[in-house]
Amino acid sequence: MASTNQSPQYQKAEGMYLQARNDEERLRYLEEMIRECPKHKSSEKMLAQLKTRKKKLLEKINKIKKRGKGKKEGIKKEDLQAVIVGFTNTGKSSLISILTNASPEITPYHFTTKKPVIGMLNYEGTPIQIIEVPSFESEYYDRGVVNTADLIIILVTSLEQIERIKEDLKNAHGKKLVVFNLQGFEDERKINATLQSKRYNFMSISTKNGKGIEDLKEKIFQNFEKIRIFTKEPGKGKSQKPIILDSGTTIKEIAERILKNVKEIKEIKIWGPSSKFPGQRVGIKHILKDLDVVEFKTY
Repeated sequence: MASTNQSPQYQKAEGMYLQARNDEERLRYLEEMIRECPKHKSSEKMLAQLKTRKKKLLEKINKIKKRGKGKKEGIKKEDLQAVIVGFTNTGKSSLISILTNASPEITPYHFTTKKPVIGMLNYEGTPIQIIEVPSFESEYYDRGVVNTADLIIILVTSLEQIERIKEDLKNAHGKKLVVFNLQGFEDERKINATLQSKRYNFMSISTKNGKGIEDLKEKIFQNFEKIRIFTKEPGKGKSQKPIILDSGTTIKEIAERILKNVKEIKEIKIWGPSSKFPGQRVGIKHILKDLDVVEFKTY
């Protein structure tokens, strides 16, 4: 396919295409060759051949994806599960290693991750399962995990990547959170203004210098729309671990969960955001808020 009339950029892309180690890399450099190919009449035949080659390569990649679906190991879903989705080299492995106890391989090469990486984020005592799936354009990309996750973190390094990924998430039921990973040369104010104008649920971070990571942890928890409720017995301290419940949960719902018989409740006291004052007596229909502490006195 090489030609002395082609630009240096085309010839470089062609060289990388010929040295590619897998179909994903071949596709990437083939697309670059198509972009760099001259768009005049004498190059029409070459451009058509490149596009045909791309079409066949995509068909091959999709066939491999379908064959591999039944061979993937199952992932036990925790109460709160978030999945990180993004193109290659957008910082997915760096982000999961920062947020959790996971230690994925991090390299400057494309398509390093070939199977889901699982880690646990401990947010103020609340465990959140974070999964990094292989690159969006990789043959190893796992739609099954993405479609069943409670929260989808769309990690991008350019605005153009967002819609391409969202188009593929039509069958995903989880809430979407766009996270823009700043590389250090962008106009952050302009990026944030654009994301806000498009009404995305978003935030900007940097895996390079740690900017926004603590705020991201809070944002991740908030997007589950859950509350953490502690319980206590009369005369004792609150429980060490909270019970995770849906936002808007009432006293009755938590009572039914931890007590054998709701009718045995003699008195309910509450401390925290939903109480007017510490130790307030409330009824069974009282709506709880995040970090409330509930005390049940029974007969």
